[in-house]
Amino acid sequence: MMKLFTTRSRTRTWSRTLAATGLALALCTVAGAQTTAAPTAAAEGDERPDKVELGVFGGGSFFQQVDKGLGTKHVSGGAAGFRVTENIWKYVGLEQAFTYSVNNVKFLRPVTPGDTSFNYGSRIYQFSLNPVVYWTPRGSKFRPFLTAGPSALNFNPTDTATAEARFLTNAKYGAQNLDDSLQVGLNYGGGVKWHITDRLGMRLDARGIWTKNPTFRLPDQSAVGVYIPRADKLNGIQTTVGLTYYIGKKYEPPVVVAAPPPPQPLGALAAGALSAGSGTLCQGRAITIRSAGASDPAGRGLTYKWKVNGQPMGGNSPELTFTPERAGNYMIELEVESPNTTGMPVRVAKSNSLALNVQEYKAPTAASCTATPAALQYGQTASLNAQGTGSACSTIAFQWTATEGTISNGTSANATLDTKSVRFEQGGKIQSKTVTATAKVTDDRGQSASCSTAIKVDYIPQAIRFSDVVFGKNGSRVNNCGKRILLEELAPKAADPDYDIVLIGHIDQDEVSKTKKPSTLDMQRVLNAVAVLTGGTGTCAKVDAARVKVDWTGTEQISDMQPGLCGTSTRTAADERSSSKVSTADQNRRVEVWLVPKALSCRPRSRTPSRCPQRN
Repeated sequence: MMKLFTTRSRTRTWSRTLAATGLALALCTVAGAQTTAAPTAAAEGDERPDKVELGVFGGGSFFQQVDKGLGTKHVSGGAAGFRVTENIWKYVGLEQAFTYSVNNVKFLRPVTPGDTSFNYGSRIYQFSLNPVVYWTPRGSKFRPFLTAGPSALNFNPTDTATAEARFLTNAKYGAQNLDDSLQVGLNYGGGVKWHITDRLGMRLDARGIWTKNPTFRLPDQSAVGVYIPRADKLNGIQTTVGLTYYIGKKYEPPVVVAAPPPPQPLGALAAGALSAGSGTLCQGRAITIRSAGASDPAGRGLTYKWKVNGQPMGGNSPELTFTPERAGNYMIELEVESPNTTGMPVRVAKSNSLALNVQEYKAPTAASCTATPAALQYGQTASLNAQGTGSACSTIAFQWTATEGTISNGTSANATLDTKSVRFEQGGKIQSKTVTATAKVTDDRGQSASCSTAIKVDYIPQAIRFSDVVFGKNGSRVNNCGKRILLEELAPKAADPDYDIVLIGHIDQDEVSKTKKPSTLDMQRVLNAVAVLTGGTGTCAKVDAARVKVDWTGTEQISDMQPGLCGTSTRTAADERSSSKVSTADQNRRVEVWLVPKALSCRPRSRTPSRCPQRN
C-alpha cells in the first residue's frame, strides 16, 4: 500500500512539474521578447504589432488504435492550452505551447474471451517547443505557416482510474500498477494566423503527433491480465482554433528634425509710434493706447512693457487699456524687447513718450426751471424752460414731467404744458390749482439732477347762452315754444346756485310807435319771461326771483340772434296754437336767455354779459 501511494505521488509530481515548467518557460520567453523587442520595434516596427503573440486555443484530440497485444485505443476527446510565440525574424518565429487533452484508454479485446474489456480515464499533458516558418513577413494581416518540433507528453491516468485498478474487484485485470507514462514525441503541422485588429487575432492549427505507445506501467505481456507491448508507435492529430493577443510596436517613420535656420541679420528693432485715438479723454472712462509698427527684422516675437507715469501697467500686448481715476496729465511709455535665441542677443527699443490730458468728469446740474406764464387760465398753455449742464466728459438728456396736464416735447430743454387735461369740479365756481412741472437732467453715466417750477391754473366758468324766446309782432306773451326754452332747458340747469339767470329784451323797428313815443314792449317781454320762470306751481319750475337779472335794449340788435322758433323746434308746429306761432320774420322780437356764473357780471347792451344789469 505504501508503494501505491508513493507511485501515485510521483505521477502527480511529474504532471505538475511538466505544466509548471511549460508556464515558466512561456513567461520567460515573453519577458525576454519584450526586453529584446523594444529596441527593434522602436527602430523599425511592423505594419501590425506582432513581435510577440500570446494565445489560447481549444479543439479536438484524435489517436489511432494500436493493434498489438490486447489492442489499445485512446478515445477521441477535447484539447485546450496556451501558446507563446516570439517572432524573432521576419519569416521565422519560436513557439512554446502547453496542451491539455482528454483521451481515455480502452482495451479492444478482453483478457479472457467473452469477458468485459478493461477501460479507464486518461489525461495527456503535452509541452512543445517549435520553430515556426511563415509564408508572409512579420506584420502581415494573414500569415500561413508550417512547424515541427519536439514534445514531452505525460500520459496520466485519472485518480479514479488508478484507485479502481487497485480494488480487489479488478484484481482479475492485473492492473494494480497502473500509473502515468512520460514519453518524448514529435509534433508537426501547420495553419494560418490573421489579424482581426492590430492587437487581436485568430489562428487555425492542425498538428500531427508521433510518439511511443505509453504502457502506463502495465506489464508488456501476461496470460492472466491486461498488458501493453513495448516499443509500439502511437500516431494522433490535434485540430484547434484560438485567439491571439499581439505585443509589439507598429512601424512609425522616423521624425526628421529640420536643421535650425541660420541666424538672420539683426536689423533695427522698432517700438513704433503710440496713439490714443480721437475724442475727449475723460476721468473714469477707459482709454486704449496702441503701438503702430513695432517690429523685429529677425522675425522673433516681441515682449511689450508699458508704463503710465513711470509705473508698470498692462500686459504683454501691443495695446494698453487703462481707466484714469483722476483728471490731469498722463505720460505713456512703451518698451519692446526681443527674446534671447541661439546666436542672437536680447535687444530693447523704446517708443517716443505719449502725453495725455484727461478732462475732469462733473455730474450734471439742473440750475433752474421756469414757466411762462406762471399763472394762466384753464385750457391755455405755458412754455417750460430748464437750464441744465453737464461736462466735456458727458452728454445730457432732459425729461419733463408734471403733476397734471399734458407735456409736449418733453425730452428737450424747452417744453410746453397744456392745461386742458387739468381736472376741476364742474359748475359755476372759480377754482385754482397749482401744477408742478419737473425737469430731470441725466448724463450718459447715469448721474442726474432735477429742478421744478410751479404754474397756477385758474378755472373761470363761462356764461351759457340758450335759444332766444321769440314773440309775435307787437306781442309780449310767452308762447309754448318760449316756455319750453325757459322751463325745460334753462330751469333745470339753473338749479346750480353758482349761476344767475340773465334775460335781455329786444323789439323790432316796425314795433316803434309812429308818434315817437318810447315803447315798453321789450321790458314787458322780459318781465313776462321772468313770470314764467318764477310763478310756477306743482311740477312747474319755480326759480328764485333774486337769481334773475333783467335788461332791455329796445331795437338794438348787437348780439347775435339765436331764435328758438316754434316751427323749427324739436316738437312739431302743430303743438302750438296758430295764434302763437312765430316765424323767422319775428326773430328781432326776442328775449336773450343767459345762464351766467355769479363770479361774472353782466354789462347791458353788450354781446356777452360780463356785468349784471342794475335794473330788476
